[in-house]
Amino acid sequence: MTAVHTPGVPRVENGELISTNPATGVEAGRLRVSDPAAVRATVDRARVAADWWAGLGFAGRRARLLRWRAVLANRLTELAELAHLEGGKPVADAIVEIASAVEHIDWAARNARRVLGHRRVRSRLVVAEFAAHLEYQPYGVVGVIGPWNYPVLTPVSSAAYALAAGNAVVLKPSEYTPVVGQWLVDTFAEVVPEQPVFSAVHGLGEVGAALCRSGVNKVAFTGSTATAKKVMAACAESLTPVLLEAGGKDAMIVDEDADLDAAAQACVWGALTNAGQTCIGIERAYVVEPVYDAFLGKLVEKAGRLTVGAGDGADIGPITMPAQIAVIRRHITDAVAAGGRAVLGGPDAVQPPFVRPTILVDVPEDAAAVREETFGPTLTVRRVRDADEAVALANAVPYGLGGSVFGRRRAVAVARRLRSGMAAINSTLTFVGMSTLPFGGVGDSGFGRIHGDDGLREFGRAKAVTRRRGPSLLPAMTFERTPEQVTRIAKIVKKMYGR
Repeated sequence: MTAVHTPGVPRVENGELISTNPATGVEAGRLRVSDPAAVRATVDRARVAADWWAGLGFAGRRARLLRWRAVLANRLTELAELAHLEGGKPVADAIVEIASAVEHIDWAARNARRVLGHRRVRSRLVVAEFAAHLEYQPYGVVGVIGPWNYPVLTPVSSAAYALAAGNAVVLKPSEYTPVVGQWLVDTFAEVVPEQPVFSAVHGLGEVGAALCRSGVNKVAFTGSTATAKKVMAACAESLTPVLLEAGGKDAMIVDEDADLDAAAQACVWGALTNAGQTCIGIERAYVVEPVYDAFLGKLVEKAGRLTVGAGDGADIGPITMPAQIAVIRRHITDAVAAGGRAVLGGPDAVQPPFVRPTILVDVPEDAAAVREETFGPTLTVRRVRDADEAVALANAVPYGLGGSVFGRRRAVAVARRLRSGMAAINSTLTFVGMSTLPFGGVGDSGFGRIHGDDGLREFGRAKAVTRRRGPSLLPAMTFERTPEQVTRIAKIVKKMYGR
């Protein structure tokens, strides 16, 4: 009897990982599964490559990374079509994603020397006889475990910064989008053929676990909070440092002086782009009483116009991971059972492999649809008394990734009060494309940062060096100091710092 395979669910046959489209079941590609020995061998080869790559210096790495950037830019449509084939997302969404990835490669390549390069640091009076120097040295080999929802931008957001810092990278793409991950590795090899500086291992979850235990010098993970904890536990066995970008339950706050048309437009995008499969997607909206009804009407009207399907022209594609459909269905049905109302969509919106846009109101704050990450094209909208109540509710979940505030007079102050790593004012999700700003969360959303100066420093060890440049006027670190010198040190410290 022939086995029946669910479209989009990765499977292993004869040692190969087979990737298929979640809507059509069309095969996207096959890749050899890496067993633990193969993972370790890949890391060992990367370690040799890392020495060569670090030896190129910032200028050599910059030139090669910029060539890779050009390849992605020139073959953008090809990669977008592949992302559509494998993960199901609309080509237009894939193009926006890849454009952001290209920008991050460019920024990391151009700014690595400034952020990480050797520089002199001012010394202090009490140790004036020493010069101080600081640089950030590469870790060696960085393991990157990528997600399926943004299979280009998210891995690149770690890999490009790690590479610019002088590390080799071993990528374990999601088993739902391995072909896209291998495409990234293959195109990098086209511009850097000398050594396997950027390589990949493939397979299911156990391959990611093997990478954590393979001797890599750091792991950068993006995925669910539950898996982030497993990654951290595996890395703890060898004290391998980790960067974790986990789940989110981001909120939008709409104040009474907001531009409601702009807010509704941004909310629809923030909640429903990529079928809601976005860690920084808007899953909750808190709207102040005076503008609630007007905002909700505009929101429903705009969301109701979106098209859903597998074709290139659809606004919303399929749910990439079929198992997530059960989570989305549970959140919707439980919210309705608890007294919530679907003003758009509802339980019948779940039509695997698609979920139509669903907007829920009057949902209790303790419902799963409010407290747990849904990762689907759904949104809860709640009427609040004022912005203070909105902030309190927005901060009442364990996640703390991003958020959004629409308003004028108080928008900046409200955004600063959100318990999140990032916030957008009068927009949504825009911080992910801002290569100059760090990206990351707090709480159940993880820790560590990618992007910006902080993202570069995440992939370099701070190395501090002092160099004597003259005799010590206040000899402290020697057994040959005299009692008079110790007394003089005490007097100077009291005079300098005792006021």
